[in-house]
Amino acid sequence: MKVFQIGAAGGIGRRLATLLTARGDEVTGMHRGPAQAEIIAATGATPLHGDLIADSVDELAAKFHGHDAIVFSAGAHGTGVDQTSLIDGRGLEKAADAARFAGVARFILVSVFPDAGRDRETSPGFEHYMRVKKTADAYLVGTDLDWLIVRPGTLRDEPGTGLVAAGLAIEYGDVRRDDVAAFIDVALHRPALNRVILELTAGHTAVAEAVELVLERSTTARK
Repeated sequence: MKVFQIGAAGGIGRRLATLLTARGDEVTGMHRGPAQAEIIAATGATPLHGDLIADSVDELAAKFHGHDAIVFSAGAHGTGVDQTSLIDGRGLEKAADAARFAGVARFILVSVFPDAGRDRETSPGFEHYMRVKKTADAYLVGTDLDWLIVRPGTLRDEPGTGLVAAGLAIEYGDVRRDDVAAFIDVALHRPALNRVILELTAGHTAVAEAVELVLERSTTARK
């Protein structure tokens, strides 16, 4: 596959790029600066300069053209409510529109578990982030793309276990970034797994098996 990543230098993005290139996929990773370009290149992916905020929909579509899938894992990462709105919100909308114009139907979005932060006092900035992410999810669901939304639990950097829990509605928990990337790597190559929102945490099921299980269940539910 030819995969275009938005957020390729991030915690999930760079792990995913490494997995994709290892299996022989051609990966293009969009970046805004030289430091990000170096991170992307180290994964085996091809860095491409772009700016989710500054680029128009037409400019993004030109970058997407010729790819088989888009993976959006970009985020403002606590840089302020304005950046959150521009990247996690409007940025996702622009990317989805650009994918449609470029004829790239497969679109995977890394979102957020709706129960995140409910066990603690949160800041106005965090609550804004949660609202923006939900609005972005709703926007993508409203398109005619072959979208897949993955909502991981609290992200951790410890080495992955290869074991997850995945489903339409599961109990909230932590999940390793390694395992999120592994799940998306497999799910991306299952085109029948589309137009569904999945929650993802650490669990007891091997990643590949978890993908097949949610694919089977989602296919059965549509019959």
